[in-house]
Amino acid sequence: MSFEEEIVLFIKAKSPLIYIISAEEERVEYALRKLMASRLKRVVYSWDFVNGFNPKVLNEAYKRNPFEALSRVRNIFSQVPSLILFKDFQNFFSDLSISRELRNLLPIIRKQPKTIVFVSNQKIVPNELVDKFVFIEFGLPNVVEIEKELSRLFNTLNINLKSELFDLLVNSCRGLSLEKIRHLIAKSITSKRQLDFSTVELILQEKRQIISRTEILEFWQPGEHLNDIGGLDGLKSWLSKRRLHFSESAKNYGLPVPRGILLVGVQGTGKSMTAKAIANDWFLPLLRLDTGRLFGGVVGESERRIREMIEISESLSPCVLWIDEIEKSFTSTTQTGDSGTTNRVLSTLLTWLAEKKAFVFVVATANALENIQLELIRKGRFDEIFFLDLPTKNERKSIFEVQLKTFRPESWELYDINELSQLTPSFSGAEIKQLIIEAMYQAFSEGREFKTQDIVKEIDNSIPLAKLQQESVQKLQAWARSGRIRLGSLDASNITNEN
Repeated sequence: MSFEEEIVLFIKAKSPLIYIISAEEERVEYALRKLMASRLKRVVYSWDFVNGFNPKVLNEAYKRNPFEALSRVRNIFSQVPSLILFKDFQNFFSDLSISRELRNLLPIIRKQPKTIVFVSNQKIVPNELVDKFVFIEFGLPNVVEIEKELSRLFNTLNINLKSELFDLLVNSCRGLSLEKIRHLIAKSITSKRQLDFSTVELILQEKRQIISRTEILEFWQPGEHLNDIGGLDGLKSWLSKRRLHFSESAKNYGLPVPRGILLVGVQGTGKSMTAKAIANDWFLPLLRLDTGRLFGGVVGESERRIREMIEISESLSPCVLWIDEIEKSFTSTTQTGDSGTTNRVLSTLLTWLAEKKAFVFVVATANALENIQLELIRKGRFDEIFFLDLPTKNERKSIFEVQLKTFRPESWELYDINELSQLTPSFSGAEIKQLIIEAMYQAFSEGREFKTQDIVKEIDNSIPLAKLQQESVQKLQAWARSGRIRLGSLDASNITNEN
């Protein structure tokens, strides 16, 4: 349902209080005035703390007096259909006189053709008033709105662009407010005296800064490729068949939008590396979500952050969204004692995972499923759930080969990979890499080249995590091999007790 349809529905349903969540006051007011004039034939009044009412009410603006402004609502042409838009009011709800007057107004407004609308970039409403409001999110401009605004700007400035550059600018502006788009176009023209492909890079830089300021998502510059990961042939095969799922040809073929995957496994088995490699191999931007940052101390802050995360991710689609260690924030033990915040955030995330239409491929990782919310692993949330086990001997050979080629591309064949893979049955891929690095440090300190025997010594001096946490690792492996989850490896020896 569009924003306009929601507004019309709530007004016709005689909802007296509407709260619009948006940082674009100007765009919200323009949309409301246009909608009231064209469809509902209502007079629109707006109020802000500095200027008061526009137009004035009873010849008074009621500047800098939110209580008096609110009280005057009952006197605004009681029988004239109207919409009163309040700005800045989230700062005054904590005042007892304001919240009390608002509740006093409700029975009066319900009998009159009036609707009070508040607009703010944050959902800040006292608990005792939450059930009095209906909340609407005013999303960032869509592609059509961006096209119209850019066309208007370029016509005003008498600028003619090739269709290729225009389309590129439109796509790069997704996820930005119209005000920010105008600013960046003006900045590019001022500095470059023209619009070209450098304007696109300027816009992308701005988007990186915006995302970094949210403290929820971060741009990640991956350097890994799937071929850099030893083993996991089952997972790689599955991913290779979906490499072009975001293309127009896949859409025309009738393929549904891919949801993503959940990677479960022992630490160090390549879950995070896989997330990075997917984005790199698919030529898609990678966004990393720290779920711990979703939760804020202010009432409503966590819900706002999850909505912001979704909005930003979709605005940058097609992209890969990497949710690292998802089990730490959404476990069965965290849903109590937080006034239901975790459940509300999880509910929003689950609904989005199941119903999203944007090309956002989610790669979630988890080290264990013991306490994770069952709703996360039900069918329909992800396209598939993979278990990344400790590498088998053949996979360890592949990992040693990949790592040694990275560190010694000219001489990697001098190392006895067969012996090394035989000696490391409980080591993860990350631990194998660290063995090589430690051997290099030792040899470097002695002024010589490191050899196979240096790595063997590090193996003898190391205790892998799978040994330190043997019981929990074996429990996870047994659960995965019970057939409830897809294995990331095709190696038949992976189901033996080698590890």
